[in-house]
Amino acid sequence: MTWIKTVPYEAATGKLKALYDRVKGPDNNVDNIMMMHSLRPHSMEGHMAIYKYVLHHSGNTIPKWFLEALGVWVSSLNECIYCVEHHFSGMKRLLEDAPRADAIRVAIEARDPELAPLNAAQKLAMDYVRVLTRDPAGLTEKHVIELRNAGYTDGEILEINQVSAYFSYANRTVLGLGCSTQGDILGLSPNNSDDPDNWNHT
Repeated sequence: MTWIKTVPYEAATGKLKALYDRVKGPDNNVDNIMMMHSLRPHSMEGHMAIYKYVLHHSGNTIPKWFLEALGVWVSSLNECIYCVEHHFSGMKRLLEDAPRADAIRVAIEARDPELAPLNAAQKLAMDYVRVLTRDPAGLTEKHVIELRNAGYTDGEILEINQVSAYFSYANRTVLGLGCSTQGDILGLSPNNSDDPDNWNHT
């Protein structure tokens, strides 16, 4: 499951047990990406907070399925299969259009978002995310102006930026510690966006 020791749900006590109870899914399942933090519960708490607020918060205005698509794109660029599989499953469930979701994944795997069934503004966001992931110093104000001209508000540009930055963090956490999907339930997420403190995965 991972290259470092982890504490299973059944053996957790104290703060770790309380955090597991906040993030668990069905049958006390804790995603491996969270369980990897079990030796340092405070970093799990920080990771989960930024994940929830960046991707699953009612203050966001970009559709959640597209934020998930951006996460799949970043994860694919970083070759993080764990996050690709988890977040593609979540994106597909949220989009409620399996053929369209599959077509988006085909375009991502081809490294060509122009092939995806996305509108021009969404493709522009995918390009911004690509540059931020692969060549962050290559971004200029021009990229932000283009997003603004495509109809994104500055708050939405921040959402795109933060989702991209979060997924690079998550990808490096997974890849650096050898996290696998073994035992995970793919596609679960803290879906109650109206309650920022509700981290349960459903």
